[in-house]
Amino acid sequence: MTHPSILFPLAVLAVAAVAPLGAASGAGFLVVANKGDHTVGFIDTESGIQVATVEEGGVTGHELTASPDGRTIYVPIYGNSGVGKPGTDGQTMVVIDAASRKVTGRFDFGKGVRPHCAVFDAKNNLLYVTTELEQAITAIDPASLRVVGKIPTGQAESHMLAITRDGRRGYTANVGPGTVSVLDLAARKLITVIPVSGETQRIALSVDDKLVFTADQKKPQLAVIDTATNKLTTWVALPATGYGTSPTPDGRWLLVAVPATRQVAVVDLKSMKVARTIDVPAAPQEVLVRPDGRVAYVSCDASGKVAAIDTSTWKVERVMDAGKSVDGLAWVAGK
Repeated sequence: MTHPSILFPLAVLAVAAVAPLGAASGAGFLVVANKGDHTVGFIDTESGIQVATVEEGGVTGHELTASPDGRTIYVPIYGNSGVGKPGTDGQTMVVIDAASRKVTGRFDFGKGVRPHCAVFDAKNNLLYVTTELEQAITAIDPASLRVVGKIPTGQAESHMLAITRDGRRGYTANVGPGTVSVLDLAARKLITVIPVSGETQRIALSVDDKLVFTADQKKPQLAVIDTATNKLTTWVALPATGYGTSPTPDGRWLLVAVPATRQVAVVDLKSMKVARTIDVPAAPQEVLVRPDGRVAYVSCDASGKVAAIDTSTWKVERVMDAGKSVDGLAWVAGK
């Protein structure tokens, strides 16, 4: 296989207001993609302060992920467009050391592919990245930063990805086509394509990997797909069109960002109904539930804020400043 070029190591592009990684809290740090600033931010969730930013190099990453050990952040550089819209076609991924908050590498896909969502398969030690313009998912060895395979999605605009805990199956939300692709990650092949709606966005799995959730962008409803049959089995009514979703670790609740109403909807996964809504700052995008399940973080794009929701009371306990057009979220544990 011909591998895209890799530049490694790379000098630091810019780091501001650096504090020791675990200085303020034994819990960890929230890492955020500030699309409007072209930076990755590190938020101390105990103080609620963004204590450091790392420049991506004048380009735009929408999503990011952390390695399972929390030492490395991977930021695919999508470009300056929205999904399916005219603009630049990103072809790189920035690699950041979490402890020093320095850029340590830049992976080049070799051509413009609009890389977007990065997901770690901890079981098999692989990094998967959606590469939209190839209609594929690219599998990367995170140690060597080399491509080890590609999985076709069979659809345009495969924007977001969720994988099962055993690393065997992958599911992509294909925005414009309004479908979900089901992937055999081990065999690196497409299993099937599931029609959902006229347009769909974001995707998540239940904690037992039995259900896939993706938000209809044409109607205020959430699609629920059975992974045993690969069939859409249920619709959950929402207050308005949904966006990012995340389950709680106990498997009881699913949190859904609802941008139009500036809310997060909490879906009871037993009844498949919205149990409550929580007001947050404007344009909630992504939801990340902390590994201990006690707090859910919600990036709010238009506000440049991240809301922290206490999952025991379902109240916003803090609103934290991030950068412009904050979107992607990752959690880094630390002392």
